[in-house]
Amino acid sequence: MEPERALVDHLVATTGLTPSEAARVIEDVVAFHAEPVEEFVLRRHAQLKTYGAKNPEIFARIAAELETRVVAAPRLSERQLRRLVYG
Repeated sequence: MEPERALVDHLVATTGLTPSEAARVIEDVVAFHAEPVEEFVLRRHAQLKTYGAKNPEIFARIAAELETRVVAAPRLSERQLRRLVYG
């Protein structure tokens, strides 16, 4: 997926990055925020365990982080989408 040209141009104009560098930064940011919830939880749990945190502390911290973090929505089938709309 190629980043929107206007955004690339904006980053080039405001940061001094080259167009290819700006595009790579945008792709990295989009990929970071596209991480599914399950992967985020597993990754953060492993990171926090590495530093000696215990599960009650880890789960509280992850729950708080999820409240403010942009994460990818789960894939929904057409049926699931219809259920959201029509109940």
